[in-house]
Amino acid sequence: MSFIPRINKVYPDIAFTNDEIRRYGRHLIMPEVTLEGQQKLKAARVIVIGTGGLGAPILAYLAAAGVGHIGVVDFDTVDISNLHRQIIHKTGNVGKPKTQSAVEMMKDINPTIEIKTYDTSFRSDNAFELIKDYDIVIDGTDNFPTRYLVNDACALLDKPNVYGSIFRFEGQATVFWASRGPCYRCLYPEPPEPGTVPSCAEGGVLGVLPGVVGTIQATEAVKLIIGQGDPLIGRLLLFDALKMKFKELKLRKDPKCPLCGTNKTITELIDYDQFCGVSPAQQKAVFIEEVEVEDVEAALDAGRIPSEIDLLDIREPFEAKIAQIPNSRLISLAEFSKRMHELDSAREIWLYCKDGARSGKAWKLLHDAGFRKIKNVAGGIDAWSEEIDPNTPRY
Repeated sequence: MSFIPRINKVYPDIAFTNDEIRRYGRHLIMPEVTLEGQQKLKAARVIVIGTGGLGAPILAYLAAAGVGHIGVVDFDTVDISNLHRQIIHKTGNVGKPKTQSAVEMMKDINPTIEIKTYDTSFRSDNAFELIKDYDIVIDGTDNFPTRYLVNDACALLDKPNVYGSIFRFEGQATVFWASRGPCYRCLYPEPPEPGTVPSCAEGGVLGVLPGVVGTIQATEAVKLIIGQGDPLIGRLLLFDALKMKFKELKLRKDPKCPLCGTNKTITELIDYDQFCGVSPAQQKAVFIEEVEVEDVEAALDAGRIPSEIDLLDIREPFEAKIAQIPNSRLISLAEFSKRMHELDSAREIWLYCKDGARSGKAWKLLHDAGFRKIKNVAGGIDAWSEEIDPNTPRY
């Protein structure tokens, strides 16, 4: 039987050309798939949120498998920093919308499928409209507000949510389906405190890791469509690339879950930025005083750095070896709390990192410790490279 109610039937009217028979031949001779399973794949409707590291292999393999109707949601453009892991995008497509870049590759893989693109962010005001006509939703996003949004929208519309996440050398995957098992909120009832979990942009990710996790997500979607095997409902698959080990954890539905528990209190979509503590109003609760990279350049030219101003680089030592602003002193964020005693609170202290996020955390640590002559360099060394010194490498 099929796991997806709408496609829990055969499709005798769905025909294949001789070229398609040849294309899917290795599927058709598998007893778990056969012609009937391939017809289900052709009839299926799958939407993928995000065309980044996870979305890239997901979309490529769904197209190759012959999933007949694929929705692609992304608002971003291709950047050269994407290419070490987002293999659906090519160097020649840098600057193009990611949806356009992804479709080019997908159509090159399989011109017989239908693809619909949505050049927009996934938001509370468009989530239902985007996913309502699809059988399966695959979450390829990389931030907590969107993960909670995808989960809640899927639960409220009774859609399976094929989930994956990645960081550095580790990844995880599961299938959240509130009517048949736990949802994302059962696993993570509350989002982490803002800034406590670094993003891939801050902490990095092994380029091949999303290929492994995204391929698992694509596999789960195909299994759900053809109704074969044991889907990852109620099971969280953990992958450690350094140890090359998989581990499985049992997930249980939380009876107190406000979304899928016995006494539901969530019946509509909410403001997920506010829920996760990343709304502008919450971010401004503590005002972080900033300087622009132009101010840093002027202070360097005037000799104020380092004579009057301490310019602190709070990135990791291996990052400083890639690029550094002149006359800066390295104290990594990991060591910051125990090395604050080395700093003179009577002097001006300017802090920078890659993009301003981690140095903002260091600013707060200093502020809480009583320092007042402190400023955060907006945009970090990325802004320095873009606006001041293009010879400074970006990473």
